[in-house]
Amino acid sequence: MIETVFTGEALTPAETFERWRQLAIDAHSPCEVRTERVNDFRATLRLLDLGLVTGSSFTCPPVTSARTPKLIRHSDPEVLYVSLPRRGRLDVTRQDGQEASAAGDLMIMSSSLAYRGDVRTAGKPAVVEEFIVPRALLPDALRAASHTLTLSLPTTGGLAALLVRFLTHVLTDAEEYGHSDTTPLGTIAVDLIAALLAHHVDRPLPPESQPRVLALRVREFIQRNLGDPELTPPKVAAAHHISTRTLHRLFERQDTTVAAFIRRQRLERARRDLKDPRLAHLPIAAIAQRAGFLRPADFTRSFRTAYGATPRAYRHEMTRSFNP
Repeated sequence: MIETVFTGEALTPAETFERWRQLAIDAHSPCEVRTERVNDFRATLRLLDLGLVTGSSFTCPPVTSARTPKLIRHSDPEVLYVSLPRRGRLDVTRQDGQEASAAGDLMIMSSSLAYRGDVRTAGKPAVVEEFIVPRALLPDALRAASHTLTLSLPTTGGLAALLVRFLTHVLTDAEEYGHSDTTPLGTIAVDLIAALLAHHVDRPLPPESQPRVLALRVREFIQRNLGDPELTPPKVAAAHHISTRTLHRLFERQDTTVAAFIRRQRLERARRDLKDPRLAHLPIAAIAQRAGFLRPADFTRSFRTAYGATPRAYRHEMTRSFNP
């Protein structure tokens, strides 16, 4: 996976602002970027190449950006910005006077729209994560509906929450993926965004996208409920109002079974917890229980088969690597 990281190290604040501004414009679209903190500007920018989709995260003090009609006529990449202010707030004022604001919520906006955007902070630098998605990747009906779109959506549940978790996972754990993963990750991002837009602009989701989105919902449900020892295929199917047979077909397309996927994810959850120094105080039995294993002996046997070491030996090795 191709990654670009800018930290501004060894640059003056004014040089940092100019370099950060240019990188942001290159990644997004031509716009006017201003700040009152030119002489005290510290910021970072990180870009991930996901094929035709770009993942981005940045930190900055208060800044203002504007897409004017003139800039749009000169150059419009025709993309959607799907932004999540993790810290701080994003306020958008459209040329037609409509306003939208996001603080911890998703902001979805078109590059074909004339607007002024203000990233606001309260002391600490703002932290914003986003996907940049070409509108050409969307189904025809959604592409037309997104031309001058501005949406601010809560992320407390549903597809918006699923999209946020996926965005954060990709940006946080990018090192887990290789070059061959970029296009599949970009496809997942487009599917989730298309499903979210279809719901909010009252357009049908194309039939070819529906199984992929359903599979993403199912997998995310399983991830959230791994600690439930009663997490079974019938329970997963009932939570999504589908038959158990339909559920099994979803996983057959991915060359696995529901039970195998649950078991693998439980083992991965336990493995991450075992190497997490913040959880070093938890007994191994508690780690196993958190991941949904009721019997410690079953957990130890499955873990050794999957990773070639007992949970105790694995934790000891990981602890040594943190404390050489």
